[in-house]
Amino acid sequence: MEIEKIDPDISLLLEKENLRQQETINLIASENIVSQAVLEASASALTNKYSEGYPQRRYYQGNDNVDDIEIIAIERAKQLFGAEHANVQPYSGSPANAAVYMAFLNPGDTIVGLNLSCGGHLTHGHQVNFSGQLYTAVNYCVDKLTERIDMDEVRRIALNHKPKMIISGLTAYPRIIDFEAFQKIAQEIGAVHFADISHISGLIAGGVHPSPFPFCDVAMTTTHKTLRGPRGAIIFCKQKYAKQIDRAVFPGSQGGPHDQITAAKAVALKEALTEDFKLYAKDIVANARALADELITRGIKLVTGGTDNHMIMIDLLPMGVGLGRPTAMALEKAGIVTNANTVPDDPGSAFSPSGIRIGTPAVTTRGMKTDQMATIGNWIASIIEDPQNEKLQSDIEQAVKELCANFPIRPGLVYN
Repeated sequence: MEIEKIDPDISLLLEKENLRQQETINLIASENIVSQAVLEASASALTNKYSEGYPQRRYYQGNDNVDDIEIIAIERAKQLFGAEHANVQPYSGSPANAAVYMAFLNPGDTIVGLNLSCGGHLTHGHQVNFSGQLYTAVNYCVDKLTERIDMDEVRRIALNHKPKMIISGLTAYPRIIDFEAFQKIAQEIGAVHFADISHISGLIAGGVHPSPFPFCDVAMTTTHKTLRGPRGAIIFCKQKYAKQIDRAVFPGSQGGPHDQITAAKAVALKEALTEDFKLYAKDIVANARALADELITRGIKLVTGGTDNHMIMIDLLPMGVGLGRPTAMALEKAGIVTNANTVPDDPGSAFSPSGIRIGTPAVTTRGMKTDQMATIGNWIASIIEDPQNEKLQSDIEQAVKELCANFPIRPGLVYN
């Protein structure tokens, strides 16, 4: 390969990363494995192009092909989600959320979103993020007993604070989101309903999670999680908001789109329109439930007691505060890649949380099924119960490599 000649240092690190992904079990809920077709589109000659503006309305010449690609991506996005308008240019989730806020809000306006420790995202109003600094953010959390979103409490907060926008969505919440209930509350107070479906868009596309359409006014998804596309984002909205969304993306918050990623989004959207993708989405959920069941059987506490989607939140508070990161590190030594995460009412900090977030999109792409989830759940529980046992970690790491060898990541890999 040419990169070996030009930059052997980076080439070697890329080889190491390929091997790491091959030989480990990726349970990070926000990661997946794209197809060879998506990889080829994202590494195409479109990397050389610049295309500020929108199809047929560019500020540079030479965009005939780019225009056609972006139009295809837009139409596929609208078809897949049943949306009236789609903007496929956002670079990633946080800039896309910033554009949504810019389209509908003025600095200081009130927003209501899910608290970070209860499963919300930084951009849903956390004080260290632009969303909590530019806007007046009020958070709802989960019920202390059920650990689920209490829509009566959401309504009470909305009626009390009269926000201009209500955000439905999640980044670490393992249950179904009732988009229709959020819409009713938003309509009651005249607020904009913004659905952040970044984590669950692939499940929505596959028909295993309720859709926010036609209930919400605007929605955003990243394209690299359950949707299994490149790193990027898409904004959807009702047609009456199309102009203000497009203006907020360009020129409001970003310049030229990454055309190679737009092409890769188009490819991923075409893959998501297939019957195979629906089977894939069903297996993501089945695998998550099987993994959760095994952990529960082993006595591991889960937030909400289980999962409805691709995600499981392990609560380590019964064993102590702040154990999320050392446990994630122990799991990684055993070849199981996860991330430390806060849990509801976590006395630990974001740097020292008391939970572990895991998800099944990537292992499902590799073809693993419920039997493998039971095995993986058993390994995870063993590490949690004895996180200092280096021999246990080494033994499981070897078993992980053997399992992964039976489910290789290979060129052209697409779930079927």
